[in-house]
Amino acid sequence: MDKIFKALADRTRRYLLDLLRERGGQTLGELCERVEMSRQSATQHLGILEAANLVSTARRGREKLHYLNPVPLHEIQERWIDRFEHPRLRALSAIKRQAEDDATMSSDSTGTSTKPSYVYVTYIESTPDKVWHALTDADLTATYWGHSNVSDGEWKAGAGWAHRRADGSGIDDVVGTVVESVPPTRLVTTWGDPNDRDAEPSRVTFDIQPHGGIVRLTVTHENLASEQELKDVGSGWPAVLSNLKSLLETGSPLPQEPWEMPAGA
Repeated sequence: MDKIFKALADRTRRYLLDLLRERGGQTLGELCERVEMSRQSATQHLGILEAANLVSTARRGREKLHYLNPVPLHEIQERWIDRFEHPRLRALSAIKRQAEDDATMSSDSTGTSTKPSYVYVTYIESTPDKVWHALTDADLTATYWGHSNVSDGEWKAGAGWAHRRADGSGIDDVVGTVVESVPPTRLVTTWGDPNDRDAEPSRVTFDIQPHGGIVRLTVTHENLASEQELKDVGSGWPAVLSNLKSLLETGSPLPQEPWEMPAGA
């Protein structure tokens, strides 16, 4: 918590978080233009935010993209807010968001609609090889996800893949293509609706990096179709990845499927 509050104590760093809340996936150059400071100064501020786990990063080619990581802020909310004032504050927040949605529409610098992105970072006591295997093995994914991740080309770039129900029905709820595959550190796939092949797919990146004796797993879900889809994946990914973490660290998934638990349970 000390690193989080130190990071939030500075107005410039709070502004950087606001910029990443508005649009995730910005480069250092883009952020420097908005805060009007040198690259060196911006890098120092972002380093403090990364150390507090408030900002996560992902590579796309030569670019380093920055994203707001809401997990530490959620932990603060759970510790000091939820227990006492959550129902009333949630109602006030809903009113505020509705008023803002009615008054403005999110757009980028060109004036075109910006599609939302979601980033989740978790730390797992495991190895990159085991995490990669858990993300790409059909039997293991069925154990903690309720779906089998299957590929018709051994998870190589250009191969197809599907997110198939583990109930024996053979139904695919997500289909896509493997865009990039670098075992055991990076996997990029498109995600599409098999019943709407004309719709533009979203894109999911798994970055698996050693972090001391553990693994830092960053999941970036981009090109989401709407704010509702952002809300859906914002509740789905933490549940799935918590189940994955439990499986790898204890040998068993959580005793209850977290995505099926009612809100507030």
